[in-house]
Amino acid sequence: MSEGFKFEGIDHVQLAAPAGCEEKARLFYGDLLGFRELEKPLALQKRGGVWFQCGEQQVHIGIQPDFVPAVKAHPGFQVIGLEQLRSHLLHHQQTIMDDSDRVGEGVSRFFINDPFGNRLEFLEY
Repeated sequence: MSEGFKFEGIDHVQLAAPAGCEEKARLFYGDLLGFRELEKPLALQKRGGVWFQCGEQQVHIGIQPDFVPAVKAHPGFQVIGLEQLRSHLLHHQQTIMDDSDRVGEGVSRFFINDPFGNRLEFLEY
């Protein structure tokens, strides 16, 4: 602790997407990944985008007018049942990028891109 404050964790991650992305975001994050959609606060609804609950954290898909996907920066989603998720994603024609760099640490992981080209990591300890 420093100066009377401390961090408790991450409340949400925001990923950028192009205008008009909401339906694709719902199909991908809601239907495919199973994240529960959250109602955005009324004052923020006019900005577009869509919010989801993922475990204790939230994933906010926000509109960026000059959108460019995040191809290196990414959220890492901790999963129980990573191989079942892999099978589910492959069944739905998702391209998986395997990565074994952390196997020695007891971590299994892979990456996919969302419909907008943002990189996402899924890992299991």
